[in-house]
Amino acid sequence: MTTPATPPTGRPGGTGMAAGRSGVRTPDRPGHADLVGPDAVAPVGSDLRIVGIVQARMGSSRLPGKVLRPLAGRSVLGRVVRAARDSGVLAGLVVATSVDPVDDAVVTECARLDVPVHRGPVDDVLGRFVGALDAHPGDAVMRFTADCPLLDPAIVSLVAAVYRAVPGLDYASTSIARTLPRGLDVEIIRADALRTLDRLATGHHRVHVTSYAYTRPELFRVLGVTLAPDRSALRLTLDTDQDWALVSAVVDHFGDVSVPLAELAAWLDGRPDLRTLNASVRQKRLEES
Repeated sequence: MTTPATPPTGRPGGTGMAAGRSGVRTPDRPGHADLVGPDAVAPVGSDLRIVGIVQARMGSSRLPGKVLRPLAGRSVLGRVVRAARDSGVLAGLVVATSVDPVDDAVVTECARLDVPVHRGPVDDVLGRFVGALDAHPGDAVMRFTADCPLLDPAIVSLVAAVYRAVPGLDYASTSIARTLPRGLDVEIIRADALRTLDRLATGHHRVHVTSYAYTRPELFRVLGVTLAPDRSALRLTLDTDQDWALVSAVVDHFGDVSVPLAELAAWLDGRPDLRTLNASVRQKRLEES
């Protein structure tokens, strides 16, 4: 990822930027955003305590048990935990799983990975996150999902740096204006804002944890982080057998390492046979659990 010498400019709400650059959309009031470059990122709030929470369950309607599937000798969950730790920005990391007995296997894996675990409601994932935050306090929470085994630690670090640089921010994410592949998104939310969501959110917003914040910009100061070139056409998450075929091929080639997005995308550019494996997979709508 490169940074421009001069921050690109754009109209309010604009998302365009030159190829090879990255940027953030920062609000000067709720619901308003201007594009600035990452040169604006400064070590503001360096004493901020950021806690990472990884949501992980054995249950999956399309690929049950996916979080513990092995990839080059390491579980999918283990790869997510390693990438989060390798970002170097977390004061603590905890896995949030459910009280369902089937998730005892997740607890066992967490013990092997030497990562704390919090157990909470099966379907109220937001409640589970707040419980994990209560047990492992912090000023902000980075949310991870255990079905993203190709997570890039450098992107985690970048989003944390951007968040620290914007005073008064409630929420930042790479998925507001998507330029990353699904499976590499990163989001961070102020701890007090997460507790506000817990009081206000109902229905599917309690399953998707942060969705109430980014769909109500009049209530929360939200920021979208974008990276260029746009790689949103790639799908690198793990939700179906087709996803598994692609992810497995990636790990078979690169081995048990976290691969930078630029290197991974360049390799996939030369492998259209792999890119098309999961190109037809439909992403669930927000209202779908």
